[in-house]
Order: sequence, then C-alpha cells, then structure tokens
Amino acid sequence: MYATKTLKEKIKLLLIILIPILITQVSMYAMNFFDTIMSGRAGASELAGVAIGSSLWVPISTGINGILMAMSPIVAHYIGAQEEKKIQFSVQQGIYLAIGLGAIVSVIGYFLIDPILNLMDLEPQVRHVAKYYLISLGFGIIPMFIYNLLRCYIDGLGQTRTSMVIVLIALPINILLNYIFIFGKLGVPAMGGIGAGIATAITFFINMTLSIIIVYRVEPFRTHRIFNNWKKINFHEWWQQLRIGVPIGFSIFFEVSIFAAVTLLLSAYGTNTLAAHQAANSFASLLYMIPLSIAMSLTIAVGYEVGAKRMSDAKTYAYTGIVSGVFFSLFAGGIIYLLDTQVAGLYSNNPEVIELTKNFLYFAIFFQFADGVAAPIQGVLRGYKDVNITFWMALISYWAIGLPSGYLLANYTTMDAYGYWMGLIIGLTVGAITLFSRMYYLQKRLEKKLT
Repeated sequence: MYATKTLKEKIKLLLIILIPILITQVSMYAMNFFDTIMSGRAGASELAGVAIGSSLWVPISTGINGILMAMSPIVAHYIGAQEEKKIQFSVQQGIYLAIGLGAIVSVIGYFLIDPILNLMDLEPQVRHVAKYYLISLGFGIIPMFIYNLLRCYIDGLGQTRTSMVIVLIALPINILLNYIFIFGKLGVPAMGGIGAGIATAITFFINMTLSIIIVYRVEPFRTHRIFNNWKKINFHEWWQQLRIGVPIGFSIFFEVSIFAAVTLLLSAYGTNTLAAHQAANSFASLLYMIPLSIAMSLTIAVGYEVGAKRMSDAKTYAYTGIVSGVFFSLFAGGIIYLLDTQVAGLYSNNPEVIELTKNFLYFAIFFQFADGVAAPIQGVLRGYKDVNITFWMALISYWAIGLPSGYLLANYTTMDAYGYWMGLIIGLTVGAITLFSRMYYLQKRLEKKLT
C-alpha cells in the first residue's frame, strides 16, 4: 500500500489490489462451482445432496471467515499509521483464534448434523449424500480457518497477488481430486457428492500449507516474523479482534444464510426444483465474486487511508468502488440474460432441471444489481471499522423483510418456489439502501470531526 494523490492513481492502485483478489475469489468459488457441476453429472440426487450440505456449511464457514476478516482492516490500519511492529502479535493471536473457532464449529457440527437433517423431508439418498459431504468437509475446517486468517493478513498488506498464486495452485488440484473421488478413478471407489467433500477438505490442507510456507519464507511477510517468538494466548487481543470481526461475520452470515434458508424451504418442492435452485444460485454466486472482490479491495484501501487519517482519500476510494460495483452488476445481469440456456446446461442434462434453472436465473438478474451496490459499501464500512450498525441492518433487511416476503409470495401467490427468490430481491434491495445511508452519514460525521 502507498499514498495516492490523483483519482487516476487511486483507480490504478485499486485495480492492482482488486484484480488478484477477484482472481482469488473466483478461483475459490470455482471449487464450489466444480463441486456442484461435477456432482450434478453424477446424478440429481448427488446434486441435491451437495445443495443441502452446502446450504448448511456455507453460512457457517463464511460467517466464521467473516470474523477472521477483521485482520485485513487491522493490518491496513497498522500500515497506514506506520505501526508495523504490532502486526506479529495480532496475527499470532488471530491464528490461535482461528484454531479455537474451528474446534468449536467441529464439535457443534458433530452433534447437530443428524438432528438438522432429520427435520427436513429429504429422500434417503439425498440425506445420505448431504450428511457425509458435511462430515468429509469437517476434516478441513481448522486448516481452512488458519488459511483464511493468513490470507487476510497477506491482503491487509496489499499483497493480494500472493493470495492469488496460492489459490491458482490449489484450484486445478481440487478439480483433479473431484474427478478422482466423485467418479472413482485411479483405484478409488466412486463416491458421488461425498467425494466432492473429501476433495475440498484436502484442498483446505493444501491452501494452509502453502500460505504458511510463503509467510515464513517470502518478503515482505518474512520481515514480520509471524512464526517466531510465539506469545501466549491473549484474551484482550482476541476481544479486540472479535469486536470488529463478530459483527462482520454475523452480517455475512445473515446474508448468506438467507440463501441457505431458501434452499432448505425449497426442499419441499422436490429434487428437480431443489437441483435447479442450487444450479442457478451457484452461477449467480460465482458472478457475485466481482462485487465481493471490490468490497475486499475497498476494505484494504479505505482502511489504509483511515489509518493515515486521510478521510477525503478514503471517501474517493469508496465512491469509485461503488460505481465499479454497479457497472459490473449490470454486466453480470447481461451475461445471465444472454446465456441462460448455456448456463443451465452446465449443471444438468435433465430437461426439466434445465428449464427450472433458466427461470430461477431470470430472478437472479435483479438481485445482482442490489448486490453490486451493497457489497462495495460493506467493504467501505469495514475499512472504517464501522461494523455494528451494519450487523443490525443485515439482520433486519434479510431476515425480518426478505425471508418473510419470500414466504408470503411463495405460499399465498401463484409464484410458488419463485416467490422465495422475489423475497431475496426485496431483502437485498432494502439492505443496499440502508447501507448506503449509513455510509453517507458516517462520512459526513467524520468530515465534521476533522474540520
């Protein structure tokens, strides 16, 4: 990271940070994307099982990773304030925290998988795939959290290309492992959707190992001596990180879990509808990596400028990122509209599933726009370390407005299953409006404070 003076310089630096993050996020999501596609090729029940498993796993994993994302603005602030000596201690405590959170999630998951799946009206094969897909993923939970903590540290320094390299190495390995375990190659029995979970868990170990080696050996990370002179667990530092991370994590959890809740509710509409929903949601989420990457870039850039107390520069980065998010959301909507048949065909060769997937994709066009506004603003607010208000905004807009709206539309109108997606659009739109209002108010308040 470095100081910039002109808008052109800011756009250039933002792109330098953004492009590797985008490649990283797309590659990371591509792992789930290929899990879904390759499981779908193994059968509709395999795809539906992975859909149920993912709907339970993704909100938890993204929520915990959201907590660990506190490391990015913390490191960015230290760099902006020229306090790099504090980085080693914070990252070490963050690693301890990642291990602790991973252990807690593993233990809770062990006891809750069966009770939760028993609450759903699932076909026996779908339930079997979902259960053992989750158990397989469970072996990679702690490595995944350690990797994500180190990644946030790396990105907080502005060294986003390093994260990109790690994931680009891991992605083809993940695809190969999927091929081996899902379809049964090289003497391994075919495991269908369960094999996708095994492949992903192994990939988490690979990501963690690569990140540790790089942080230990490569500059500028080596300078911070992250793995030297380990300090004892410091609960005060944990609290400081959790104060920032927990609201971030829960905000992300509320947004992601509403999609998971819709997936669970749609299980009542049959395997083909559930498979089509998962396929459409998978592709829409892949496109969402663009505004999400913009958000992560803005957290770093805004956090750096706020740490250096250059509020005007932080504001310029904020609006540059929001405009970019809107532009890319329109681009994503166009892709969905023009390539609906081709996209649906990627996930299944079942004509009914393809037609249902196309219908769900049309609704995805509209919530792409809301995401294109809301995600960058969330990144800006994290850069300001303003996370508590956004937590409540996410809870209200997604769960108090979005999901109830979807339930009413699905059950009391002719929209049926598509009503839930209309509810998603309503919730995401309300979230975008409230987040923008909060950002505008915060920027005005900081301007008055410094004048």
